[in-house]
Amino acid sequence: MGKFFDDIKPQHEAFIAAQQLFFVATAPLAAEGHVNLSPKGLDSFRVFSPTKVGYLDIVGSGNETSAHIGENGRITFMFCAFDGPPNILRLYGHGYTVLPTDPEWPALSAHFTLLPATRQIIMADIYQVQTSCGFGVPLYTYTGERDHAAKWAEAKGPEGLEIYKAEKNRVSLDGLTTALGEQKPG
Repeated sequence: MGKFFDDIKPQHEAFIAAQQLFFVATAPLAAEGHVNLSPKGLDSFRVFSPTKVGYLDIVGSGNETSAHIGENGRITFMFCAFDGPPNILRLYGHGYTVLPTDPEWPALSAHFTLLPATRQIIMADIYQVQTSCGFGVPLYTYTGERDHAAKWAEAKGPEGLEIYKAEKNRVSLDGLTTALGEQKPG
């Protein structure tokens, strides 16, 4: 049976810290829009308080999360136990994007190891936490992180990354502007 909480309890924070993988889900308001569900890793998630979390987001082929939360704020995080006792933890919140040019960036980014492909930090104010059994989640063994994103970003270089973000990360699949799209190019 699922249990609901108003905020992140110490046992939830400990569970989150032990996970190597989490998922982020967002959706536009339009019924015909694309629901986005993305896996994340790279030790990129942080709990800032019982009601505030964030993760370091790297450059990818799209930027749906930023577009969706810019439109409506809705965001859900999910953590699954792939080893040890079964457990699923969901965090429901209202998200927002923090860019390297934003005033909050220095204080927030200090909590992360910045990567060559760092794009933004996705923050969320959490209003509900849910745990559920996770009995159907299989057991997996963590063997390490992939280095593809770092190698790709290093090969692109800073200028190449900016060009890529301008081409691929300013507008969502549904035509919504992302936080990067709100910035003036260059």
